[in-house]
Amino acid sequence: QVQLVESGGGLVQPGGSLKLSCAASGSIVRSATMGWYRQAPGKQRELVAAITSGGIRNYLASVKGRFTISRDNALNTVYLQMNNLKPEDTAVYYCNGVVLDGGNVFDYWGQGTQVTVSS
Repeated sequence: QVQLVESGGGLVQPGGSLKLSCAASGSIVRSATMGWYRQAPGKQRELVAAITSGGIRNYLASVKGRFTISRDNALNTVYLQMNNLKPEDTAVYYCNGVVLDGGNVFDYWGQGTQVTVSS
């Protein structure tokens, strides 16, 4: 069973930066589409950024130019660099990995890490 463990969340002032990490227990990072989602209180979970096994990246419009998703296959880790953070970025951030294997779809989630942007 693959486990995803996020870290790096915390409290930061507006305009500040944080880097989230997602460590996978198995070597799925190189073959999976990895993504970061977030969920703010009273709102639906939304996709913030994703990176395919081929390196194609997609971003939520409101974070383009501020957030960068990357991965280290050797460390089985995915990162989310967040710059120029805004109060509306406050949410629980979740790591996700989707693996296609023999016609089956395997969907893995981390436990989430809180990001709070406030002065």
